[in-house]
Amino acid sequence: MDGEKSQKHGIVIEEKLKRICIMSWQDYVDKQLLASRCVNKAAIAGHDGNVWAKSDGFEVSKEEIAKLVQGFEKQELLTSSGVTLAGNRYIYLSGTDRVIRAKLGKVGVHCMKTQQAVVVSLYEDPIQPQQAASVVEKLGDYLVSCGY
Repeated sequence: MDGEKSQKHGIVIEEKLKRICIMSWQDYVDKQLLASRCVNKAAIAGHDGNVWAKSDGFEVSKEEIAKLVQGFEKQELLTSSGVTLAGNRYIYLSGTDRVIRAKLGKVGVHCMKTQQAVVVSLYEDPIQPQQAASVVEKLGDYLVSCGY
């Protein structure tokens, strides 16, 4: 009986934690990424490519996100064709199973994959890559801690 009660409380606590962790996806884009002034455009999407939230004018497609998500596991897909976001093709610089970096001219790309989502960001000079990476990865780590 105590085990059942404890398990139920664990589920209730987990559900409450998820509600506390997740405001709205748009809030994360606006209040965490864009408000940092280290990111100019951003989106948060699911691994299936569905965009959950995005900054104004950043028209990333489901297909672009889906290909990006594949690139976390198979970087060779991105080394040959680059990273395409909102119709613009960026040169793939480096990546892991968790982070992808790309660049085109003065615009950099920093993306992070979490358990269920991908955080996509664009930044421009004079923002340094490390500044954008810090903001994106801080949010990504937070989403992981919330189960996303």
